[in-house]
Amino acid sequence: MNHTILESATDEPTARVFASARVKRHTTSSRVAQTIALLILVAMLAMPWWAGSGSIRWAIELSCLIAIAQMWNLLAGYAGLVSVGQQAFIGASAYFMFVLASNFGINPFLAVGLCLILPALLAVPTYGLLHRLDGPYFSIGTWVVAEALRLLTSNLDYVNAGAGLTLRVLAKYSLHEREVAVVTLCVIMLLVTVGGSYWLLRSRHGLALTAMRDNPVAAESQGVNVKRLRFLIFVAAAVGTGLAGAIYYMAQLRITPSSGYDPNWASICIFIVMVGGIGSIEGPIIGALIYFFADRYFSQYGAVYMVVLGMLTLFMALYARSGIWGLYCRFFDAPWFPVGRKLIRQSSDKGT
Repeated sequence: MNHTILESATDEPTARVFASARVKRHTTSSRVAQTIALLILVAMLAMPWWAGSGSIRWAIELSCLIAIAQMWNLLAGYAGLVSVGQQAFIGASAYFMFVLASNFGINPFLAVGLCLILPALLAVPTYGLLHRLDGPYFSIGTWVVAEALRLLTSNLDYVNAGAGLTLRVLAKYSLHEREVAVVTLCVIMLLVTVGGSYWLLRSRHGLALTAMRDNPVAAESQGVNVKRLRFLIFVAAAVGTGLAGAIYYMAQLRITPSSGYDPNWASICIFIVMVGGIGSIEGPIIGALIYFFADRYFSQYGAVYMVVLGMLTLFMALYARSGIWGLYCRFFDAPWFPVGRKLIRQSSDKGT
């Protein structure tokens, strides 16, 4: 039977079909979407010269939400690691940046890059401790790690314990200089988190991640090193999340243990990714936009607002697990950031 299949796959008509086919990786919609994305990044870089301080703060916050959600999506949507403790890396990275800038006199904008060392180092023993846990046990373990770091920071006099830290060194820079630097960091962050995720998912490692997302047992049987890949994704997600945390609290100019290690960061990630669409590049972007504007205009309603967000997340989990982006894809074949491959048969001159 194998000989029959081989012969049928290598006969002349089939060979002509494969010779006349091409692999399609971009679509008209993706070219349009990616062009718009680049224009938005360029407009962001120019914001200090045309936008007000309030609009710049909005852009910074939205960028951080997109980056954090994209990292959580990579972690849960592809590696199958549902973490509710990513605030550990947000707080640790932000605190380290404050310490480098305030206590060691390092340029605060340079300190943002240096502070990524800590979440990377922290992620290694954390994963080594938790990787044997599955499902909810892994999730609870990540939350315990985050709470342990919060308690440690709250009792550490070197970082002013529970009173927190203020980034006073930024006072020597003008408002315009700070806005230019932070907006530039946000653009770099989006390129690293969203652009990096897109590049990764389009690579051969992305094929392994997609296979692991769909069926980790089958992927491992085909030669994918699931354990190693999950470890690398966990570390990468920690670094990307830490970068967003450092930039966010630099813009806030102040951090405390209760804010840096706030469990609400995990809730925000879950809402954004579940509502927008897990396991896609586009989903976290859509979810972040929904959360951002909902928080701007409806957070004044307090508990009612939070209940509505929770109910919406539950509804999407029960009846639309692919999120808003999944619903969009049911009706439109127009991806923004396609990561798959399509084999297109080209017509010959004879119309075959």
